Amino acid sequence: MADLRDQLKHLFPDHTESNEPAQPDSDQQDFSAKDQTAPLICRFEKRKGKGTTIIEGFEGDSEALKALAKMIKQQFSVGGGIKEHSIILQGNYRDQIMDFLKQKGYKTKRVGG
Repeated sequence: MADLRDQLKHLFPDHTESNEPAQPDSDQQDFSAKDQTAPLICRFEKRKGKGTTIIEGFEGDSEALKALAKMIKQQFSVGGGIKEHSIILQGNYRDQIMDFLKQKGYKTKRVGG
């Protein structure tokens, strides 16, 4: 049985392989906690009878916000999404998320009870 490279060479005979390593786009600048000047605001509220944790005040672009939301959702195994430049998570995880964000270098501020 032929390996995958042989099969691809058979399908695309004019293609030549490149030995250069893939490089990320230089236009993309990574946003870090050091770039955040104002603290992230963590608050809890009830929506439709269910508790939600809302994180506001993120200063990075939408891609960095998506990456942060994904990291938080994976860390706490919780569902949620992004709406109007805020991270909205299902459940009351405010204290745990604030500790997690502090470990990552973000300043946080608790709002509400």
